[in-house]
Amino acid sequence: MSTGQMHPGQHPIDDDLVRRLIAGQFPQWSGLPVERFPSGGTVNAMYRLGDSMVVRLPLVRGGAKDVAMEQEWLPHLAPRLPTAIPEVLGAGEPAEGYPWPWSVYGWLAGELPEAGALSEPVLLAKDLAEFVAAMQSITLPGAPQAHRGGPVSSLDAETRAAIEELRGIPQEDVDCDAAAAAWEDALRTPDWDGPSVWLHADLMPGNLLVDGGRLTSVIDFGCTGVGDPACDLFPAWNLLPADAREVFREALGVDDATWNRGRGRTLSQALIALPYYRRTNPAMAYNARHVIRAVLGES
Repeated sequence: MSTGQMHPGQHPIDDDLVRRLIAGQFPQWSGLPVERFPSGGTVNAMYRLGDSMVVRLPLVRGGAKDVAMEQEWLPHLAPRLPTAIPEVLGAGEPAEGYPWPWSVYGWLAGELPEAGALSEPVLLAKDLAEFVAAMQSITLPGAPQAHRGGPVSSLDAETRAAIEELRGIPQEDVDCDAAAAAWEDALRTPDWDGPSVWLHADLMPGNLLVDGGRLTSVIDFGCTGVGDPACDLFPAWNLLPADAREVFREALGVDDATWNRGRGRTLSQALIALPYYRRTNPAMAYNARHVIRAVLGES
């Protein structure tokens, strides 16, 4: 859960605003209780609506396009996937001083997995591989480009800037020389030259739900679209221990170049997230530190 404002231009959202939005646009649900749901998410605020729904509202302008993305594509993706994903029950419009579109979804039960505390890591690795493979097998016309789905080099400037910023934060104890070397290695890896594939493109632990250690749901498709399959290898380093990581790779049949790009992309995301969220989002900062240790531990 956030401990402060994460982003410039973040819109204030509270229970009363959500109640007014629901009452004005979905009066059939206006009598249901509304309660903020603590989340480590960085783009949306989440509110439970009764027992069976959740309201998701962008915190910043950049999140508004993700709402439209999900409303358009989730109904097409859901029947093609082996794992439950959010169902859009209501498409909200700007109102009550709130400036962006928002959504009501069906509630998906489950717990967030935590790196280092998985009860069934190998089985979870197989579940994740099944989901990723199913995403990659989808063929739908008019697919958007996934966020982060382009070449690894498109992340270079921001990644290098983050490494330099981390050099100035000694309390984080990041081996910045090793991080820079690992990033250089990723940049030397050949780009993906095959067809673009469907991706979730943000398979962070906070976007996965488990029960009994097994994957039950995948949420937050705001980054979805087509691109380099390496983009969906994030769980290998942000969640899975080394043995399960290999199970994940083998189940997907990932070649060396794609694996190296996936590792580099995951490291890049962590290096950028750590200085940005270290004071405002403990969950994101914790996972970023885990990823950096996991990737550099392989080097």
